[in-house]
Formats: sequence, C-alpha cells, structure tokens
Amino acid sequence: METKGNRNFSNKIPFLTCAFVVAIASIVYELIIGGISSYLLGNSVYQFSITIGLFMTSMGLGSLFSKYIEEDLIFKFMLIEVALALIGGSCGLILFYSYAVLNSYLPIMFLLTVIIGTLTGFELPLVTRIVGSFNQLKDALANATAADYIGGLIGSIAFPILLLPRLGFIKTSYIIGILNIIVAAYLFIKYKGNLRKNKMIFIVIMLVIVILMIGVFTVDDTEAFLERKLYRDKVVFSSQTEYQKIVITEDRDDIRLFLNGNIQFSSKDEYRYHESLVHPALSLLDGDKKILILGGGDGLAIREVLKYSDIQEIDLVDLDKSVTDLAKTSEYLLKFNQDSFSDKRVKIINQDAYQYLETSKKKYDVILVDLPDPNNESLNKLYTVTFYRFVYEHLNDQGIMAAQSTSPYFAAECFWIIHNTIKEAGFYTRPYHVYIPSFGDWGFNIGTKGFRFNPADIKIKVATKFLTDQQAENLFVFGQDILNEKTADINTLIRPILIRTYYNAWEEYN
Repeated sequence: METKGNRNFSNKIPFLTCAFVVAIASIVYELIIGGISSYLLGNSVYQFSITIGLFMTSMGLGSLFSKYIEEDLIFKFMLIEVALALIGGSCGLILFYSYAVLNSYLPIMFLLTVIIGTLTGFELPLVTRIVGSFNQLKDALANATAADYIGGLIGSIAFPILLLPRLGFIKTSYIIGILNIIVAAYLFIKYKGNLRKNKMIFIVIMLVIVILMIGVFTVDDTEAFLERKLYRDKVVFSSQTEYQKIVITEDRDDIRLFLNGNIQFSSKDEYRYHESLVHPALSLLDGDKKILILGGGDGLAIREVLKYSDIQEIDLVDLDKSVTDLAKTSEYLLKFNQDSFSDKRVKIINQDAYQYLETSKKKYDVILVDLPDPNNESLNKLYTVTFYRFVYEHLNDQGIMAAQSTSPYFAAECFWIIHNTIKEAGFYTRPYHVYIPSFGDWGFNIGTKGFRFNPADIKIKVATKFLTDQQAENLFVFGQDILNEKTADINTLIRPILIRTYYNAWEEYN
C-alpha cells in the first residue's frame, strides 16, 4: 500500500529533476554570454564580472517578482521554460549577430542578460513552492536548492570541457535551449490533464522545438555567414578548440591567421616580425645552440631559427595542440612555415608556457617568447616578473632572450611596463621595434644574461628578406613621442597592472 510519504516523494521528483536540468541551462547561458563577450571584446575578468553581476541581480528581480504569481504555478513555470528555451537558446546567435551585423553589441548583451537572468530568477522559487505543496517547506527548500546547486556544478564543468570545444557558442546555446523546452514538454505531458489552455501551450512548445532544431541543423551556415561579417577576407578554415577559436582567411595572396579574433600574422609581412624576433638575438651568440620557443605554434619562428646550421635542438612550447597540428598539416600554413615542424631537431611540447618553465629543469642558449598580447588574465601571467625570472633561470650563463612586447606606439605604456618587468627579472635589457604594415609599429625586448651588447654588434649571418646589419641596428632607435621607460611600472602576478593598461591603450584606436 502506498503511503502518504511515498506519494509526496513521487510527486516532487519530477520538479526536482526539472530544477536540476534548468540549473544546468542557467549557468551555461551565463557562461555563453560571458564567453562571447570575452571573445569579442577581450578582458575576460571584466566581461565575466559584468555578466555575472548583471545576471545575479536580474535573478534577484525574478525571484522577487515570483511572489506575485498566485495560481497555476505549473502552467506558468512551463511558460517560463518556453521563454528561456527560445531566448536563451538563441542567445549565441543574437550576440554574434548584434556584434557583426548590427554593430550594437553592448545594449543587446545587457538586455539579453537581464531577460534571461530575470526568467531564471523565477524558476527556483516556483519549484520550491510547487514541491512545498507536496512536502514541508523546509524539506522543499532544501531539496530544490540542492538540485539547483548540483545542476549548476554540472553545467559549469560541461561547458568548457564538452560543450564549447565540440559545439561552439551558437550550437551550445541551441542545445541548452532544447533542455529548457524538454522540461516544458515533460511537464505538459505529465500534467496536461490539470492544465488550462492545453492546445495553446502544446502549439507553443512544438513551435519552439522546431525553431531550435532548425537552428541546430543550420548552424554551420549561420556561423559561415557571421564569420564573413566578422572577418574582412574569405574564411577558409574555422575551428573552435578547447582554448580558442582558430580562423584562417584568404584574400588572393594574403593568408591571415586569427586566434580568438586577434590577428597572428599576415603572410604579406610576417617575415618582418619573425626576422626581427629571431635574428638580432641569434646573431649575438656563436657556437652550437639549444633553442626554446614559447608560443609560435604556427611554425614561422622555427622557420627562421632553422636557417642557422649550428642549431642542436629546438623545443617549442605551445598550449593548443590544435594550432601546432594545423601548422603541420594545413596547406595555408605549410606554404609559409616551410614544413619547419618536420625537422628532426624540433620537439613540440603542448603545455602552458608558465607551467613548463615552472617544472622543467632544462637550460637553453636562446629563448624566444612569441606569445599573444596580454589581453586576458591567463596571458598576463606570461608578462610578469615571476615569468621572466623563470626564463632567466632556464638560460645558460651566456644566454639571451627575445620577447614580443606589443606596440610601443599604440600601447606605449604597456611596452615600457614589459621592458621594465624584464629588467626587474635580472636581464640586461634593450628595447627595439619594427614597422609591420598589418600590425603597425611593433615592439620587442632583448634580455641578456651574463653579458651586455651594443646594437652595432648585431651582424646578420643568414639570408633574410628584410633585415640587414644596418637595419638591425636601427631597430633600437626610438622617437621622442614614445613614453619613456622611467614612467612605467612593473607587472606582477599579485598586481597585474598590464591588463587594464593594455585595454585602456587599445580602446583609443578601436
């Protein structure tokens, strides 16, 4: 014989399950909005802070307004799930479209976050009240909250590990929207006998399911359309990895590589960058050399290093295996890196550069730091005193480092912060810069260990397209309009001043 307790348990299970599922959806929507904002606008801590703060405030409003729902709780909960399925499920598309086509990203992002957050805020109070009708309030609140928190944990783990790398932002939002509509459909099937307006809710549920399924099956065409709007040239390769979005574009004889929307090179002038990064440093050392390259997963820096006959080995550390694999297989990259990864002296290590230096004991004669600009927190640590001290410790007694250091013209204070940070790590440091048409005036720093040098000492020993002895010496000459190093501060792990300085600088030119 079924007891009252068993009946209560069986009645509340569907709603606790729904609370679990919708919690997964809500946290993923939050991560999608924050992730897209970081991808398009940069500065991930800032973007996620704004998104989370606005989302949580909106959830508070939704929770507050939920007290005015007096009757038909199950029916109204279903309507909320339908609305979340449609709006949340489309949020990836809406955000990219607003940026690429409408040029009005921030107002739409704020509005979307408020709507989704407010609707999400209704969910838990309604579930608690529904479950409370089957059980005591204290048990209902505890059970519903537990289901919500566990669902949030599952969603926060699934998004970066499974959903984003495999599906991308837009398809993930569609799939999560389908979760919301499944909740609405499940409750409709279970309680349709007790609901008013059965036909209306059935039609609405089916319509939203059709919209989301169309979105899922046409997502490739949608992404192709949006990428044509986001990038000036024809997109010939696009892939979302665990770490970043990789895009290659082509315009006649100009091939460009983008990571998370940031240009990494243009085939028309990349030789200016890579010759300037590699040859001033290598020309200052004689004898057999062991080389470490941090970043440079496209293989272009290796191409320049391999011009020297006295290279013993090259270790390249790049976090994203997808980038180095692409550089070994893509016809667009192989043409310019000259299949540099196939050289037996080259070893690829797919690991975070900071972690590699922290754990490895290996020493090198030359370390080339070819990392992206410090436009997020994970990259900032690669521009700190601690990082450059690791580099210093991994150099032999007469070792040398060369590091890309952003633009001394467009982001002058950032450039000198990097310069002073390298100097603080113990290096004898000389800044230099080169004009690259696709980037503008671009900066580097050479740091030496155990010796000093004069730019006139640099004698280019290999074939180059751009650098000559005289040109190499001229790289170290700066105009008076660039900020003096004495006014710049030091970047550390505890006080990451470089990120905000970087965004303040580049916002003036966007």
